Amino acid sequence: MKLIINGESRQTAEATTVAALILQEGADPGRVAVLLNDRVVPAREREATTLREGDRVEMLTLAGGG
Repeated sequence: MKLIINGESRQTAEATTVAALILQEGADPGRVAVLLNDRVVPAREREATTLREGDRVEMLTLAGGG
């Protein structure tokens, strides 16, 4: 399935969820915010949120510091 991830067109596994994509991308689920087609996907909804052909996903890694 073709998705746009952080502005890049990418090929991924079929019928994947937001949670699976986070792991596939090597991101820490506890330190990433996800937007799917400009809508925030809360952590509690990631397992149930299925991705579709052409979806736009933005994954933002949270970082601490000062």
